[in-house]
Amino acid sequence: MEALAQLIAAALNAGTPLLLAATGILICERSGVVNLGIEGMMLVAAVVGFATVHATGSYGLGFVAGAGVGMLLAGMFALLALGLHTNQHATGLALALFGAGLSAFIGLPYSGESLPARAPDGLGALADIPLLGPMLFGYHAMVYLSWLLVALVWWFLFRTRGGLVLRAVGESPASAQALGYPVRLIRLAAVLFGGACAGLAGAYLSTVYTPLWAEGMVAGRGWIALALVVFATWRPARLVAGAYLFGGVSMLQLNLQGAGVQIPSQWLSMTPYVATIVVLALISRNPRWIRLNMPASLGKPFNPNG
Repeated sequence: MEALAQLIAAALNAGTPLLLAATGILICERSGVVNLGIEGMMLVAAVVGFATVHATGSYGLGFVAGAGVGMLLAGMFALLALGLHTNQHATGLALALFGAGLSAFIGLPYSGESLPARAPDGLGALADIPLLGPMLFGYHAMVYLSWLLVALVWWFLFRTRGGLVLRAVGESPASAQALGYPVRLIRLAAVLFGGACAGLAGAYLSTVYTPLWAEGMVAGRGWIALALVVFATWRPARLVAGAYLFGGVSMLQLNLQGAGVQIPSQWLSMTPYVATIVVLALISRNPRWIRLNMPASLGKPFNPNG
């Protein structure tokens, strides 16, 4: 039971950056915008968050800086894709490549550096409860914030007028514009929110999950987060199950190695990515189901002036 509790705790920690990034992607795609630059945004946020904590000693400022740079890069994407009507897929891929190169350049002075000690994780004495403590109460505050964020996103999308408008923009931007809603501003807000979530995910990786900076440390998590949104069929509650499923698969490789299973480490390291491909392949077998859940205008440019 103790080993199971440790595995669950590890899966939740590993799934948190996926959940944060995927929640932002979901809002962005619900508005009809596809941003494939999440990987690059997370990388830049990771190095900026690490550099901020290294310079100031404040982990809170590290998360603020990560979210801020994520929004900045999302704003660059919005300027091109929403303002100049460039192809969203090509623009997102360019942003991913740009972020990878920029993060490697910024991070040169921080390779091998360490961060100052931070306060213990968990909810005080509750974290010391046998079995339940590590499983429920022993996490960093960002883990609990991710749960709250998913709940708020669900409430916003399905219980508020603003969420209804956002979903309407994702389904038919022309109709929403005809009713007087500022489609491009709504999409801009959704893209910026997605950038902030990607920034928080990147900062969590470099300051909490693995408190160090290494080039390419996001290691494909941005792409997995994009796949998670499809896996969840654009619904917030399903994101939680998907994120922690992939987090558990990531941790499984370490547990198998610790148990002495004689499998090459390279095979174990690629397990999360193989799982992503398998899940997407299974989902793609029913394209009608995807069409029923996917926002109708996803990836399609909209020009209010015709």
